[in-house]
Amino acid sequence: MMNLILLGPPGAGKGTQGHRLSVLYNIPEISTGDILRAAVRQETPLGLEAKSYMDRGALVPDGIILGIVRERLAQDDTKQGFILDGFPRTVPQAEALTELSKEQNRPIEHVISIEVPMEELLQRLIERRQLERRRDDTDEAIRHRLEVYQRETAPLIDYYYQQGLLHNIAGVGTIDDILQRIIAAL
Repeated sequence: MMNLILLGPPGAGKGTQGHRLSVLYNIPEISTGDILRAAVRQETPLGLEAKSYMDRGALVPDGIILGIVRERLAQDDTKQGFILDGFPRTVPQAEALTELSKEQNRPIEHVISIEVPMEELLQRLIERRQLERRRDDTDEAIRHRLEVYQRETAPLIDYYYQQGLLHNIAGVGTIDDILQRIIAAL
């Protein structure tokens, strides 16, 4: 069993690496961003509520996210492990996840922090916007999301370091290079 969290700012490659790790270890990648975007597309009550936050690059409130994660981790395909991408995003979410994992007797075993220089992140996000035509990737929203990450999510690095779970991985180079660094850390 392997339960791991992928941390990193927007554009660090969490989704790309999460997908590859999911295939390699045959465990689901759980991307809260993907779950939320699907709910927005389907115009579910949760999706409509989340949309107002996402459109301005703000974090979706903990209560909404925690409910989604709790539901998802209760599904059968997570019994052999899971990869969380985009959750937790704040120390209170991390504390709630620690409690949830204790309740379910499935502790988080590894936290991978993908480290990428700011100039590289901006370039990647601009390219992604052009490729995917994502409405949440406006210049203003990109800058705001990076600021929010630095203010609210970066403290998770220290939180998980204190628990002895953190692995810092250089997120530059080829996708395969980065994957090999992650595998070596695990």
